[in-house]
This record gives sequence, structure tokens and C-alpha cells, in this order.
Amino acid sequence: MKPLALVLALTLPFVLAPTAGAQTATTPPPSPRCPSADDLTPADLFGLWQLSLWPEGATEAEPASTGAVMFGPHPEYAGSVRGRLRRSGPGADLEAEVSGDVTDGEFNLDESGDGRTMDAVWTGQPTDCGRTIRGVRRPAEGRDAVGPALQFLLQRSAVRR
Repeated sequence: MKPLALVLALTLPFVLAPTAGAQTATTPPPSPRCPSADDLTPADLFGLWQLSLWPEGATEAEPASTGAVMFGPHPEYAGSVRGRLRRSGPGADLEAEVSGDVTDGEFNLDESGDGRTMDAVWTGQPTDCGRTIRGVRRPAEGRDAVGPALQFLLQRSAVRR
């Protein structure tokens, strides 16, 4: 190596390195995306959500049922989601297929235990950058046997798939 090249190779890192306490011009990291309820898309719902349900007039601190919902793309409707719900129930866990969307800031979901008959409808409001959805789950018309109306809380799980 030539002497000048050797000097540059040894001194350049020190010349270019910032000195202690010196400010460097850097681009701040991008802030996490925080969509408003009106700006949520189906993809914002994809993933695992934790679920709590409690009777109207009660508090969420004493849920009547807990579980999880996994949302993914709806295979037939591009602007919707489809998923599976699993929650605790009297005597056994309950499972259902769910389909829905978020439109103009309102979350809507249909629940079906057999994949054909609608058992319940969910209506709620997304908050917290779309990481929390609160609302009411009501029996579908003519399906009073599926239980009373329940308040619900869906919270995005830290695990995303």
C-alpha cells in the first residue's frame, strides 16, 4: 500500500466519525402508522385479536366469555375480512366463522356457528389507531336462542400473522 493510501485508510474513519457530544444530521425514524377509524382498511384487521364479552349493564372487568379471533382476507370480497372465533361458553368452548368489514369508521361483523346461518351481528367502533374495537354483539334477527346481547372488546394481539 502506498504511504498516502495508508494514511487515508487509517485516518479517514476518525475524520468522518462524529466527535463525542456532536449532533449528527439524521432522518428521524418513521412514526408508526396510526390510521383513524375512517381510514382503516381490511388489512388493518388481519391478525390475531383477544376478545372479552360481558352483559350489557355489567363491566368488562368480569367477562362472561373470553377468547380470540383470527382475521384474514375474505376469499370472495376484497373489501372484507373472514376469520375464526373461539371463546369460552357455558360448558364448552364455542367456535364460529366470522365475516365483516370496517366502513366509514364502523366495524361490522356477522357470526355463524355452522358457516351458513347468521347467529349474531357485531357493531363497534375502532379506537387506538385501530388496535381496539368496542361495541355490541347482538343475536341475529330470529336467533334469540344464541343468547343475550353482549358488550365486546377486541384488542389486537402482539402476535401478528
